Amino acid sequence: MKFTIKSNDSRSSARTGILETDHGEIETPVFMPVGTVGAVKTMTPDELTSVGSSIILGNTYHLYLRPGTDIMRKAGGLHQFMNWSGATLTDSGGFQVFSLDQLNKITDNGVEFRSHLDGSKHMFTPEKSMEIQRDLGADIVMAFDQCPPGKAEKTMVEKAVKRTTAWIERCEKYMQNHPPIYDWEQTVFPIVQGAIDTDLRKQSAEALIPYAKCGMAIGGLAVGEEKNAMMEMIDLCDGLLPKDQPRYLMGVGRPSDLVKAVRMGVDMFDCVLPTRNARHGIMYTWDGPVSLKAAREKDAHFPLDSECGCYCCQNFSRAYMRHLFKANELLVYRLASIHNIYFYHELMAGMRKAIVEGTFPTFRMDFFTRYNLKRAEKSS
Repeated sequence: MKFTIKSNDSRSSARTGILETDHGEIETPVFMPVGTVGAVKTMTPDELTSVGSSIILGNTYHLYLRPGTDIMRKAGGLHQFMNWSGATLTDSGGFQVFSLDQLNKITDNGVEFRSHLDGSKHMFTPEKSMEIQRDLGADIVMAFDQCPPGKAEKTMVEKAVKRTTAWIERCEKYMQNHPPIYDWEQTVFPIVQGAIDTDLRKQSAEALIPYAKCGMAIGGLAVGEEKNAMMEMIDLCDGLLPKDQPRYLMGVGRPSDLVKAVRMGVDMFDCVLPTRNARHGIMYTWDGPVSLKAAREKDAHFPLDSECGCYCCQNFSRAYMRHLFKANELLVYRLASIHNIYFYHELMAGMRKAIVEGTFPTFRMDFFTRYNLKRAEKSS
């Protein structure tokens, strides 16, 4: 894998780049739709491509439990299994097993947990996580890490940083001793932890940088901490992480946060918000989110966003979409997801264009002037 910076904003850390994988080139900054169980909810691979997706996420924890790695190997990996020709990224499974709370037991060796499906007992270690991700065959593999809650006590965060550091070495050793199963390269991204503690963030970044070959992730944010503290940590990481490698901000996905984080040098994002909110009737527009369940949309015989080129906006009105929601018609979830993912990709494309043209500060100002922040934060 190779990352090339193409342009830089002269007044911030925003930049554009090309991330080359064996499944295609990815223009950055990029938003990556989440396909937890091998599918971005309601959308086909062709639809994902048509709205501008070049890379999607899979979830190691869920795919390990169902359908299982044996089936994945027989299928030829996640790409073949879901018929996706673009790039993929899989998380390590760590976030999910730590989120199980009472269902897990954490040690320096790994995490023992019970399946949320049937209560069966399992163990994730750094080696097991890498084994599963070799079977899945993602282009980008996330290192096994410990993600503490946003408001965790410092002693817990210290332990998480220490374990994450110890585990990256074990991840690297496993990958060195077990070559890729499929005919393409897989690259491991270390994940910087440290919650909202400046010293621990620095400690984590410094310890993990030697293991970064072509990318690092900023983890442990958007997990309950205050928004200002989250932004401070992103800004801190801008000064800590290698400039010549892509930076991936995990799980942060409000449009306003994407614009702010791009200014701080973040290149890659993922979040379930666009598809999750689509299924609840929250549609993203350049003027802020719109609730299709609102009574005012009943006679709104015009598109969700007059500037949007997606299939939904080119063919259907807000009134029709609201009707589908009220009728519990399944089609609406598909149309709404197409629109929201399209909007996110257009937002990223707009930022890339502005950075290249040297107008990113103006883009930011215009975005926040127009985008209804108060309404957006409440809706998303």
